[in-house]
Amino acid sequence: MTTTMNQRGLAAGIVLAMCFTGLSCRLVHLQVTRHKHYEGRAAKQNLHNEPIYARRGAILDVNGVPLAQNEPVKTVVADGSLIKDYDGLAQLLSGPLKMEAAVIRAKLGRKVKSGQGVGASPMRYIVLRKGVSEIEANEIARLVADTVATPKKDGLVYAKEAVRYEQDFVRVYPNGSSLCHVVGFVNEAGVGMDGIEASMNDRLASHDGSRYVERDRTGRELVLYRGQEKPPTDGGNVRLTIDLNLQQIVENELDIVMKQTRPKKASFIMMNPKTGEIMAMANRPHFNPNAVPKQKKGAPDTTRNIAITDQVDPGSTFKIVPVSAALTEGIVSLDTEIWCENRYWRTYKLSDSGTHGMLSVRNVLAKSSNIGTAKIAIQLGDQKFYEAARKFGFGDKTSINLPFEIRGSVVPPDKWDKLSLSRMAIGQSLPATPLQITNAMCVIANGGTLMIPQIVRDVAVDGHTLEYKPQDRWRVVPQRSATLTREALMQVVRAKGTAPLASVPGFKVAGKTGTAQKFEENGRASHEKFVLSFVGYMPAEDPAFVLLVLLDEPQAKLDSETGGTVAGPVFSRIAEKAARYLNLQPTEPILLPGAAGAKGKLTSNARNGR
Repeated sequence: MTTTMNQRGLAAGIVLAMCFTGLSCRLVHLQVTRHKHYEGRAAKQNLHNEPIYARRGAILDVNGVPLAQNEPVKTVVADGSLIKDYDGLAQLLSGPLKMEAAVIRAKLGRKVKSGQGVGASPMRYIVLRKGVSEIEANEIARLVADTVATPKKDGLVYAKEAVRYEQDFVRVYPNGSSLCHVVGFVNEAGVGMDGIEASMNDRLASHDGSRYVERDRTGRELVLYRGQEKPPTDGGNVRLTIDLNLQQIVENELDIVMKQTRPKKASFIMMNPKTGEIMAMANRPHFNPNAVPKQKKGAPDTTRNIAITDQVDPGSTFKIVPVSAALTEGIVSLDTEIWCENRYWRTYKLSDSGTHGMLSVRNVLAKSSNIGTAKIAIQLGDQKFYEAARKFGFGDKTSINLPFEIRGSVVPPDKWDKLSLSRMAIGQSLPATPLQITNAMCVIANGGTLMIPQIVRDVAVDGHTLEYKPQDRWRVVPQRSATLTREALMQVVRAKGTAPLASVPGFKVAGKTGTAQKFEENGRASHEKFVLSFVGYMPAEDPAFVLLVLLDEPQAKLDSETGGTVAGPVFSRIAEKAARYLNLQPTEPILLPGAAGAKGKLTSNARNGR
């Protein structure tokens, strides 16, 4: 009996020992051998990586006024593991989130694989909507808190802790459409797509941080167990050379002339000729970067910065090139007499808008004689003319810090026909961008140097400021040639010139008109479609700015359609207001009102030159 009982006790002990040994082995297997596996599974369930959003750098005008900046918003996030009634929560959030309940429901129902065939579990980090305003986020939180509170039978909270609000930022443009082509815009991912947003994206771009967060079953963060944190890096602030006050002066006048003349396109540029800094740049058509329009087939692309992406024949504004080059070569002086054929030059099938006999080189520019300019260019010769055009920057990018700039075109002499030089001399068959035309006039205004147009003044990053200093490319003409050309350009805005309406009371102005015929599809010059322009600078002796006014194909019927009568008055009004803003001091007597005649009108009985 005793032996039997001992045997049974021994057997039971052995069985128990084997069980405990098995359990111990299992515990060792789970806690040691499989520790990392189950630690990873637990981390997936309780630990997740939350982003810490960084702020993209601001774009500022030269005075520090914001042109583009980030404003704080919230990103609404849900934890699917804490939601029991997906349909109910989707219905609750559809109104304040301004989303369809079905879309929210689909997001809430997303699953993530748990691994090793265990199945799928609800996602713990679901982005429902970005860009929710602070006010809207507070309203959603209040609505959820008022609606939810009672734990379900499984202990899960219905929604209160399952919906969270993370700090984020949205890109806004406080000035709307003003300066839109310079500032540009970003895509949904916050990447610059055009303008400064694109060209300076690397400087403006921010880098989001992140932190590992552990939460309990009710969704509350266990701060004690917060994991590794990577801090966010904000982008740098880019300050432009643009002065928003001058920009508004330019855009106000641009909008007025758009209503009066209805051109298909227009481009106005104000530039400091000494530094190459762009002080204002405006185009039409334009857009609002806060709501970038989708491009429709056949419709004009309003986001395109036509100052650098489109080309036009510069017309008579180009005449400064052959004249200054000829002065440099000593071929002519300002007093050299040119026979202008009394309106029509049969040899080259070239005409003037007025009947001119003998004209000095000075008056060839003042009266914008096509024949006189062509004869000067022919004396200069094919190769020297071509070299002069290239030195002035035509046929090459200006290298401005903006995207999508085109080169324009200057055909080399070996591809010319017998009429090419006479046409190119007057700005035909020589397509250029509005910025190239402006920059060419800056060469004369600053004494003969081609500058690289500057649009960025500096970038501030991490307490350090990187300055963008003025850069010149090369000397185009000597100071003396630039001074002589200026003397002729000052005659353009006087009574016998082509643009007396471009004059500014109290100041000496130098400039050049342009009335370029556009070409039809059959290659013939149109007598109804023109590019009207005036590009000038003031004060003439010490320029504070160069200003281009360019109107491409005005649709309104005007009594006179020349650069001097249409673009000239616009230049005058902008220049006068800019002079007051820049506190420029008059150096000339100011005539009494009415003494300047029809100044400021868009129509006139005179049709002078090109």
